[in-house]
Parts: sequence; C-alpha cells; structure tokens
Amino acid sequence: MNVEICIIKERCKGCGICVEVCQTDVLELSDELNSQGYRTPRVKSAEECLNCGMCEMFCADFAIWVMTKAEEVGA
Repeated sequence: MNVEICIIKERCKGCGICVEVCQTDVLELSDELNSQGYRTPRVKSAEECLNCGMCEMFCADFAIWVMTKAEEVGA
C-alpha cells in the first residue's frame, strides 16, 4: 500500500503507544528529542504499513496520522 505517515514531533510526548499498537512494526522510537525533551517516533518501514489507523487512533496528542498517497498514472 502506498502511504505516508505524518508525525508532528512537537506534539509528541514520547509515550510509545503508536509503536506498541503497530501491527507490522513500522514505527520505532528514535533517539531524536523534540524541544520538550521527548523521544519521538520515526518511520522505519513505511512500505509495511497497512493503513489500519491504530497509531492515530491511540495517539492522545493527535501527533500522528496516515494518508494514502495517490498513485501516478502512466508512470
């Protein structure tokens, strides 16, 4: 599936729930810190994403969501 996973790092509080609920292990907590000092998630394998919406459904900070990318016609 052709998806884009969007993360607003400054909203994230580094709880890791998105990482834990991901069925296909697409996300991981990075070593990168946001301005509040929280470790933020990063996408490690977007091509494995099922677009199930679990990460965005469980994010209390509305810091992550998944969008389906439009396929290029004639490419």
